[in-house]
Amino acid sequence: MSRLTLGNVVKVTAVVVFFPLLAYLVLVIGAVRKNLRTTLEGLLYAGAFSVAVFVLDFWGPPALLAVTATIASGVRSWHLRDLWLPARRRWWKRGRPKASTDVEPARAPRTTAVEGSEHLPSAVAWVRRHADQNRHRLPGNTHQTVLHTCQVLDAVIAAEQHEPTADPRFEYELDAMARRYLPSVLKHYLAIAPSSVQERQPNGRTPDEELTEQLRILSAQADALDASRHRRLTAELSTTGNFLREKYGLGQPDAAEFRIQ
Repeated sequence: MSRLTLGNVVKVTAVVVFFPLLAYLVLVIGAVRKNLRTTLEGLLYAGAFSVAVFVLDFWGPPALLAVTATIASGVRSWHLRDLWLPARRRWWKRGRPKASTDVEPARAPRTTAVEGSEHLPSAVAWVRRHADQNRHRLPGNTHQTVLHTCQVLDAVIAAEQHEPTADPRFEYELDAMARRYLPSVLKHYLAIAPSSVQERQPNGRTPDEELTEQLRILSAQADALDASRHRRLTAELSTTGNFLREKYGLGQPDAAEFRIQ
């Protein structure tokens, strides 16, 4: 898709006109796009340029500092071109929602279940197997995070098969975690070329950072499902105990008649 649009031409023209102030461009991009990381980076270039020009003498080392800040800001502005020089979308693609790698809490990702995972244990096994096969590609401790999440899900699934909670919402969340969310995150990351996992995306994050964050969220959700099931079982046991105490408790005059000898 071409970047030759009227808006982009106006922006580039403004940059050329105000070229002596190029050191402030990254700061402007971050402020307009409300990108905190870019704004902080722009403050560094703008601050160095301002100190060199307005505080120190412009000749000698301060001049070198000003030129360095200007060049660095210009290079980074080119790297961040997706933020301020968006490509023109074709007319047949307009109106379509933009794809995102973020996990959306309010809407399930449009992904299909893992092939060959007709039941939950095989879906979790698929994730564990592919994580082990590609552990050298997974950044940081994400491999351990995947294994921990799979271990928790396996325990919850086994307990649910032995004693179902009969809660449709709980069953939906467990099914979505095992067959959709976790496999989807891993598949999408492994589909990215290894040479691109450190590249900054328009949202300011790299694929490595996205994977780490999304797996952290899924791991916390798996722990929450496990804790929710334990709380539910404890509550059910207490409810049964209250019922038995009320029906067969010593406080009732005729309790001895119904007590099993």
